[in-house]
Amino acid sequence: MKEFKARASASGKLMTAPRNKSEVLSETTKSYIKEWLIEQIYGFRKEIKSKYIDKGNKLEDTAIDKAIEWLDLDFVMKNEESFEDEFFTGTPDIITNDEILDVKCSWDAYSFPLFDKELPNKDYFYQMQVYMHLTGKKKARVVYVLLNTPEELTWEEKHDYSNMDKKYRIKDFVVEYDAEIIATLQEKVKEARKYIETIIL
Repeated sequence: MKEFKARASASGKLMTAPRNKSEVLSETTKSYIKEWLIEQIYGFRKEIKSKYIDKGNKLEDTAIDKAIEWLDLDFVMKNEESFEDEFFTGTPDIITNDEILDVKCSWDAYSFPLFDKELPNKDYFYQMQVYMHLTGKKKARVVYVLLNTPEELTWEEKHDYSNMDKKYRIKDFVVEYDAEIIATLQEKVKEARKYIETIIL
């Protein structure tokens, strides 16, 4: 069995605080580790379904293309390369000369973070930290894009955002690299490996 490495997309689960101060890992973290372990034993990954995930998956390439266009990024394409080291693994959406960008597709105007001043999802903060660590970049952006939801994914009233100004359809949040966060995550991975040794069959 291969050694446990944290996926960038799930790194936030490692950072949840345990309820009991005597514990090292939270129940959320332990659940994540168990899911990873089941995946290794049985050879397939747990499939999580929701209309929000379905929209993000279906429109991933379109959202990335729109982010590149609306942010005026020159000579950039979607990244297809995965990165990993001793502790982490991940595949950023976009890599430029000086930063990482990861694109999120909002479900509708009410879930689009139009008025937020700070990154609304803390898990994405940790995801960007891992991406920066793996690629050597010191700056990242989480980019939210608002696109029309395909009709087959919703029974709700269809909303058309296509003629709206792009300032109401794209919002980005800058994340700066923090070496202390990476050090903490690395320790969490080490603790996760110790925990696996206690529950492995």
